[in-house]
Amino acid sequence: MSVAETAQDAWSEAPAGGPLAGVRVVDMTSVGMGPYATQILGDMGADVIKVEAPEGDVFRNSAPAASPGMGAVYLNLNRNKRSVTLNVKEPTDRERLLTLVDGADVFVSNVRPLALARLGLGAETLCQRNPRLIHVSAVGFGQDGPYAAAPAFDDIIQAMSGLADLQGRNVGAPAYVNTILADKAAGLTLAYAIPMALYERERSGLGQAIEVPMFETLVSFTLIEHMGGRSFDPPRGPMGYGRVLSPHRRPYRTADGFLALLPYTDGQWARFFALSGHEALARDPRYAGAKDRAHHFDDLYADLARIVGGRSTQEWLDLLKGADIPHSRVNSLEDLFDDPHLKETGFFRAVEHPTEGGLVTTAPPVRFSRTPATLRRLPPRQHADRATLAPEA
Repeated sequence: MSVAETAQDAWSEAPAGGPLAGVRVVDMTSVGMGPYATQILGDMGADVIKVEAPEGDVFRNSAPAASPGMGAVYLNLNRNKRSVTLNVKEPTDRERLLTLVDGADVFVSNVRPLALARLGLGAETLCQRNPRLIHVSAVGFGQDGPYAAAPAFDDIIQAMSGLADLQGRNVGAPAYVNTILADKAAGLTLAYAIPMALYERERSGLGQAIEVPMFETLVSFTLIEHMGGRSFDPPRGPMGYGRVLSPHRRPYRTADGFLALLPYTDGQWARFFALSGHEALARDPRYAGAKDRAHHFDDLYADLARIVGGRSTQEWLDLLKGADIPHSRVNSLEDLFDDPHLKETGFFRAVEHPTEGGLVTTAPPVRFSRTPATLRRLPPRQHADRATLAPEA
């Protein structure tokens, strides 16, 4: 049965609302970081107006696509938005943008701040026009450092932040994570910073400027567990979290496939060794308690890999069922569409786009009891008429 036949179609009857209902966002961002953040705001009820240059968002050209300008990645980053095309270098279009900003709560852009300022769209100028405005700059690097003017894309930030080094430590060369992690982590940071500023505005009555740099965001994100010994001054050991960096930390090969397995507490390890027929390892002093295991992760995970290889995936799933030991089969991307939990919760939503045909999207993962997120608008085509907003889908 297809997703379209099984998914819940929440578009046609979605009520207006959400925790950000009544908030208007002028969104002059493109690619991943900014559009991801503003889509989240839109899902939460904000009226998001996507301002595009005549050439359009870069991701409009991503493949695959049913028609030009409506690529798959663009579709997955731009629901719950309206669209207007403006060339802000032209005075007439710039005035149209300023009119939108005058009636907005939030202005967010990934144009470099110096370029914005030259166009009369910097934080100081716009906040003078609209003192309640939250002016947000999504930038590659903090603007008070030597990298301020450098270009930044996901791969570059993964490399500079140490993330590519971490990914490659067990394979002999730096490697990128196979997702635009820098864009998405920074986008999530944008998405939480904006409502915080809106909340503060309710107390002070004033807007403010926000800067979210990708580089600093990813360094902070990466070092949470990997600061290691450098958390102390003087250092008390090397950087890096040993459990995560163990060369044996990976989906374990079974007799016929792979299994994700992570006994974590003392009780879970004891139950695993007993269930698997390796009670002697439960008495091994290297593995007796959490402090002991912390110094022997490589040995522990090597033993785990050896044990798992002796049974089939299904045998392990049957053996571990009900044992309260974290485990899972390893899903492919394609497997997710048949996942029973995602089916039951209606995670995949089907809709008929007026120009793109059948589309599948994901439900907002966050749930509010009184003001739920809604899917109200389809990803907009680029509107050719600069004078008006694209009509709501």
